[in-house]
Amino acid sequence: MCFSKNPLFYKILQNNCFNFGLNMQRNIISPSDSVVMVLVSFLTFIYAPMVVKNIIERARKRSPTQQMALQWLNPSTELRMILCLHGPENIQSSINLMEISQGPAGPRMMVYVNDMIELTEAIASTLARGEGVDAMAITDEGILEMRETITNKINSYVEDQCEGIDVKRLLTLCPLATMHHDICAIAEEMLASMIILPFHKNQQANGTFNTNYLEFRSVNRKVLRHAPCSVGVFVDRGLGSIQLSRSTKCMNAAIIFIAGKDDREALSYAGRVARHPGVKLTIIRFLLDTNGNNVPSRITRARANTAEYEEELKQDDEFFADFYDKHVASGHVAYMEKYLSNSGETYSTIKSLEGEYNLFIVGRGGRVNSTLTAGMNDWEACPELGPIGDILSATDFSVTASVLIIQQHKLRGKLQGLHEEFSIM
Repeated sequence: MCFSKNPLFYKILQNNCFNFGLNMQRNIISPSDSVVMVLVSFLTFIYAPMVVKNIIERARKRSPTQQMALQWLNPSTELRMILCLHGPENIQSSINLMEISQGPAGPRMMVYVNDMIELTEAIASTLARGEGVDAMAITDEGILEMRETITNKINSYVEDQCEGIDVKRLLTLCPLATMHHDICAIAEEMLASMIILPFHKNQQANGTFNTNYLEFRSVNRKVLRHAPCSVGVFVDRGLGSIQLSRSTKCMNAAIIFIAGKDDREALSYAGRVARHPGVKLTIIRFLLDTNGNNVPSRITRARANTAEYEEELKQDDEFFADFYDKHVASGHVAYMEKYLSNSGETYSTIKSLEGEYNLFIVGRGGRVNSTLTAGMNDWEACPELGPIGDILSATDFSVTASVLIIQQHKLRGKLQGLHEEFSIM
């Protein structure tokens, strides 16, 4: 409601004018002071609502109310993804991720391939001399050559093998302390539904991990905390050594589903992967065995009456049932169930899967029912990957199984009590 149409505005203004006139008659204030006070009061009523409205609009921009997650994205609409790279070693795995993320040949997909480059003192001094990014004396670092190599290989893939994928190249050149700001800003501007980040360790040919990008671990953590969309952290251990094809099945992938919004987001992504003709996908659902008399089972049965637990369980069952009808019942996806009682059985079951799959897709966490993962966070090497992702990405698990850990978009800071028809006096 506009303030000029609000009768309360006129009532207050009328009362103020009456008081000023009365004070002037009693010689409490001079006529000139009274006029000034009336004008100040009038201008306050004019500009105060504008200031408040501007504050609310800016707050709304910083408090998004739209779920930028795959779970809420219509599969028939365009998928927008930001694919981040450290260097040439990420090229082939990134191409394969683009390939399987599209699923079938349609609908179209927009991929922003983003090079993450730290702004060092040498590069900063070059820019300060006004030589520009393209003229940087960064031939010492090989950055220009690296970007050209990445661009040429990706363009070759898009032109020769890719249909329905549009690719744009981006560059994030800034200090590591603020790099997450730039990545999140790009995702917000491009309306991306997902950011995929490379793990801060790269596996070498002998199976060991190098330490060239350890500093990027903090970047990944900050993006996970502040991203305006869903985030995936990709641990490459062999996906970059193969070339996926739509003509032959050349990759076995598995998704581990326990419970929670992150697992539902991982399942949403797996639904796209399941439609790729070159991928054989298996969904493995871990279910709590509540028939036993062990302590964790009894505790879980006692907690099952809480509203939060029941609501989360209901969402999991409904979403999983929809996935089952679309993909498992049609025969495109294999399915198995594992009934477990505690986190020890969860760990041993995951270890038994070693060597069976080339790619694991898992949710990061966010589970109401934590019985199957209770205590795992006490010995996590990389907590940002979640308990299941940490086990799968450990050096003692496998040297051939890549892992994609997905976190669903966290909707932050809805402005309570404010709606589109709010009124300001």
